[in-house]
Amino acid sequence: MKSPFTYKYIAPTTNGNDQPSLFLFHGMGSNEEDLLQLVKELEGSHHIFSLRGPIVFNPGYAFFTIEEEGRPERQVFDKVLTYLHQFIAEAVQEYSLDQSKISLVGFSQGAVLAQTIALTMGDVIKGVAALSGYLPDFVKEEYRKHPVDHLTMFISHGEYDYVIPSHWGLESKNYFEELGANVTYKTYEDGHGVVPENQLDLVNFIKQL
Repeated sequence: MKSPFTYKYIAPTTNGNDQPSLFLFHGMGSNEEDLLQLVKELEGSHHIFSLRGPIVFNPGYAFFTIEEEGRPERQVFDKVLTYLHQFIAEAVQEYSLDQSKISLVGFSQGAVLAQTIALTMGDVIKGVAALSGYLPDFVKEEYRKHPVDHLTMFISHGEYDYVIPSHWGLESKNYFEELGANVTYKTYEDGHGVVPENQLDLVNFIKQL
């Protein structure tokens, strides 16, 4: 692949050409190893692509920069979104992925991207798990969007999240439901993180897609 992203790919061990695919997007300051631990149970049954954000942000990396709370820097965000569209399209061709079984998992800014990709790539995306994220206002108001009435989503948030307030996750849930998506929304007694119960619900959600 000619992608600008560093990524880790884990191939399924089962035979056939119809295994589902997962694309993982980490949070700010992390890396491509982070979310793999959350979906380790799915190794062997899924194509798993875990991407590293292209921006150095100690102690790890980021996919985009922030102008202010809840507002990504638009120029950077637009560019990385375009590259992510291209990455998914190239992965479909390179690895002969079943285009009806592609799902996204993102945490924090990775969840921002996962939700945005679902809106902008349409029926290419089957499922989205957005952990502790939100949908920027400019995406809702200015981006060209595709129908999402086919989409199944899992949106989760920590009740005590002081990095990204939990009501932002609820706003995403309401927004996608209004567009016709099938949304499961859950909160947990946690801050900006993923507790074991959240991880279990995430894995069960992906298994049922």
